Amino acid sequence: MARSASGLSPTEFAAALTDLLGRAVQPGHVTSWEQKATPPGDVLMAISSLAPSTARSLGVRSHKFIAAHVGHARVEQLVADLELEQVTGYLGRTPCYIGPIADIGQHCSLVLFPTGTVIIHLLEDLDVPDVTSLALWRYQTYPENLEWAGRFLSEATDGDITPAYVLSAYWVYAAPWTGSTLDTGLRLICAPRVLVDRDITDTAQASGEQAEQELLDAGFHPPEMRGFGSPGVSSAWASWSGVVYHPHDPLRCLPENDLVRFEIGAQAMWAFTAYVNEQIELGVDPDVCPEHGWRFLRSMRSFLLMPRPQETGQHQQMREAIVHSSGLPAQLDIAMEALKETSN
Repeated sequence: MARSASGLSPTEFAAALTDLLGRAVQPGHVTSWEQKATPPGDVLMAISSLAPSTARSLGVRSHKFIAAHVGHARVEQLVADLELEQVTGYLGRTPCYIGPIADIGQHCSLVLFPTGTVIIHLLEDLDVPDVTSLALWRYQTYPENLEWAGRFLSEATDGDITPAYVLSAYWVYAAPWTGSTLDTGLRLICAPRVLVDRDITDTAQASGEQAEQELLDAGFHPPEMRGFGSPGVSSAWASWSGVVYHPHDPLRCLPENDLVRFEIGAQAMWAFTAYVNEQIELGVDPDVCPEHGWRFLRSMRSFLLMPRPQETGQHQQMREAIVHSSGLPAQLDIAMEALKETSN
């Protein structure tokens, strides 16, 4: 539980313990202690300094998904120039290409889909006193993230690329609330606009903190928000604004990477169908390669909406909550009909 709460892999946790204890700890030791063996006393004492505190602050791993459409004609060029690796698993058997982006955040990677859609995944660790501080940071950094991503993609493609949006998912590993207040706090993280002035004025922090306290006391239940937590295992919510996940039992909860991978795939389809529908609204036939026409969207609709035979209940709930709260099913249907009309 301490390792999962810290957000570290077994290898990273073993390295941290090695530094603290002054003796070598292997990843296999960590895995063994988690599953069957009792850790030595010095290890039990050391892990307390690695697990984030839940008493005073909000510990969050922020996953930002920056979406852009570069066009299917640029895919081969980007794969070669950025030395991207072909992988599968983000959209079923559909291949995509992934590679790291250096010198920004704790981790940053670019995922390129053959449709010409790009999702930049930016990971940042935060320790903030309240949801208002997280909300202000979120809305203040979005324009900076979009500008940076546009500049990066434009230079990489020798074109003029404007990212469409940023969507956030938060893995909350430390929270200062319990009981019903915990659920309210998580829902505020999932849809934080209620705490922030649209223009983010000088008084935004104070007014946001007051609104936050009032909502924590009275409750916050947006009707459009969908829960996908499991009692005793996790609390989780999805909305139009984003996703929040808080593990109660790290050994039984969804793996963080499963949530991230699914969100990347879902946002790739959201951005692609948004591009198709936007072109139709402009009176232009979308530039879509034949392999990714309406039949491709039909297969993606099945992949996103239909349960998988080996899927766990937690994965099914996550998928349904994220897909339906985003409005993706209707957007997929409209894009499919539009591509049928253009013979794609």
